[in-house]
Amino acid sequence: VIHWYKQKEGEAPERFLFFSGGKITIGSGFQANRYMVERISVQKQCVLTIKDVIPDDAATYYCAYWDPHLTGYYNKVFGSGTKLVVSEKGSSPPANFEILQKKHENQITYVCLIEKFYPEVIRVTWTDDEKEVTDNVVKGDTWQSTKEDEYSIASWLTVPAENKDKKYCCKYEHEEGEVSLPTQVDSAKTAPQEENCGTVFNRGNLILFCLIFVTDQLMHRTAYLVYIILLLKSSMYYLIVLFFIYR
Repeated sequence: VIHWYKQKEGEAPERFLFFSGGKITIGSGFQANRYMVERISVQKQCVLTIKDVIPDDAATYYCAYWDPHLTGYYNKVFGSGTKLVVSEKGSSPPANFEILQKKHENQITYVCLIEKFYPEVIRVTWTDDEKEVTDNVVKGDTWQSTKEDEYSIASWLTVPAENKDKKYCCKYEHEEGEVSLPTQVDSAKTAPQEENCGTVFNRGNLILFCLIFVTDQLMHRTAYLVYIILLLKSSMYYLIVLFFIYR
């Protein structure tokens, strides 16, 4: 039995149909003639088709089934979800796609910046010789640019400094297509720390990229100041004690 759930933004998931034995059972409030489900057993797929899409259909859709093999009890397992955007505006690919690089001590951080695309649904991955890299990867959330209906996203990859000559690729998959961009040390955009921080800050969600590199310096300076203050306080106490002793 395959279940389908619909979740609108800010609301709980709602099961609107389930498919069993080639028969569809529709939940109350949903039009049965607008949904078609096909199960392809050989490929282990279940395909949901929504006819005559309307703005109210905009949501994230999940398929699910009961699995008894995980712990001996039945557990409902959900898919990762598919977000449906309904809009009169046509889709547009990213207007800017670049990789920024910053070396800090024994690490190199690559920031894959993808700007001004629509709709906001996009998948960003890092690869190493066609193999997907998942360790030390941070993916940011999409944010809306100043212009309406334009979105941007960033993803971070941190690698050891000895891998500086190794080629990694940042790849995005969008409704308008798939594009992959390699990291090239000699051609990657680099800049002084102050300039990187300014650029990152102006791009909103990337402010953490700047903070990562200045945190260590701030911690060292703070510790140094605290040490000086404690040393001065100890000296003052010592002088006061000596004053009363010799008096």
